[in-house]
Amino acid sequence: MDEDLKGMTREELISEVTALREAIRQHRDCSGHDLCWHHPQLWALLPDTSDLAPVVPEWPEFMRGCIRYRQSLDEQLPNAPRTHAPYRE
Repeated sequence: MDEDLKGMTREELISEVTALREAIRQHRDCSGHDLCWHHPQLWALLPDTSDLAPVVPEWPEFMRGCIRYRQSLDEQLPNAPRTHAPYRE
């Protein structure tokens, strides 16, 4: 799957790692409402493509997942700053 890496020069590998690190940082630095979004630009950095559409849970299951995710943030980051900022498109 990652055979393309074997043919890359040192400079190409450094460029690839730099692009991947930047994408990971952008994803990591998401905050507030941006935590809830689908991030296909991150997956687009992979050399292999996928035509698979994500399986989207029905609303009740989806909302349970959102609530559980938010609860996990309380557990894992109990001292993180909180916001009352509304969602804006």
